[in-house]
Amino acid sequence: MGGMATAESYVLAIGTKKGLWLATSPDRKDWSLSGPHFLMSEVPSIGIDTRDGRTRILVGVRSEHWGPTVFHSDDLGETWNEPEQGAIRFPEGTDAALERVWQIHPDAESRPGVVWAGCEPISVWKSTDGGEHFELNRGLWDHPHRGEWGAGYGGAAAHSIVVDHTGEKVHVAMSTGGVYRSLDGGSSWEPRNKGISAYFMPDPNPEFGQCVHKIAADSAVDGRLYAQNHHGVYRSDDDAENWESIADGLPADFGFVMLTHPGRAGTAWVIPLKADGERIPPEGRLAVHRTDDAGATWKRLDAGLPEKEFNSVLRDAACVDTAEPAGVYFGTRGGSVYASADEGEHFAEVASHLPDVLCVRASAVSGAALPGAALSGSAVSASAAGA
Repeated sequence: MGGMATAESYVLAIGTKKGLWLATSPDRKDWSLSGPHFLMSEVPSIGIDTRDGRTRILVGVRSEHWGPTVFHSDDLGETWNEPEQGAIRFPEGTDAALERVWQIHPDAESRPGVVWAGCEPISVWKSTDGGEHFELNRGLWDHPHRGEWGAGYGGAAAHSIVVDHTGEKVHVAMSTGGVYRSLDGGSSWEPRNKGISAYFMPDPNPEFGQCVHKIAADSAVDGRLYAQNHHGVYRSDDDAENWESIADGLPADFGFVMLTHPGRAGTAWVIPLKADGERIPPEGRLAVHRTDDAGATWKRLDAGLPEKEFNSVLRDAACVDTAEPAGVYFGTRGGSVYASADEGEHFAEVASHLPDVLCVRASAVSGAALPGAALSGSAVSASAAGA
């Protein structure tokens, strides 16, 4: 799988338990794979920033030796850079240290340079220089509820950041803690979980404390959000003031993934799992489910997927691109990665036998070139090479 991908290529970044792989395709059908980058380091978060006429890949990397940090590449993985003092550092007096970067979210085209990050311990960060340096959001960090937020099975994660077109309305979801909303760009925050169940708590309908696994915004309907909860799939039509169940028609209401269409109202994807104890696809039959009517009905999509699959799909191990029709991508904990160029109607395997897939992100890349030699290495900083 060699060669170079050029103008109008698609890049698929795959973060795993033991490194990063990059795949490229001219048509979202034939893919070339390169990697691993950051071998033996965990890569739980990726952001692909195509604003300002460049392509910057940002990755949250966690080495057992060097610890967690954010690297970025402006040449599609040929070289990687890390600020000398690290991109994310807790200020003095917080008595905290970075444990993991769970989310990297480039902001809107109208706010070039702004990148958000969600981290462990539960915290939100904002960069104004393209992800090279981040500042702690003190409004959320100093929130009086923080001492009562807990860790989900995978850790204490601020894993979803949704910013509206104005930049003033920001929603964050965390495990565990639930959904919090800011109406002033992140200066102040309030919990917004009415209707989302926390069956595992003494009060199953608390103000906060829910284990929300992922949230995503409807790109075409202002104020509409979707949530995949720890048991429960929900929609809000009023900026998270109220949530209602849309799980009817799904084989299970547990899962981690929530994706929305980049331009069409009412379209979202989930990947149901049977839980709590098993956390496998229902009946061992892996499938993506799509709604085109905001959750009123769901369609099972499994063409091209294995007949039997017992590995789960984690919350950020799935994504959509912005092409038409939209591409849908996901990876399993068994190391298989699948891509669909027709909104999930048909899937093809892009990679197999990788380590546990933690995160995937895909984007169109105009006028760029990406080495496609299978399993070729890349230049990294001394700390990454040491990982």
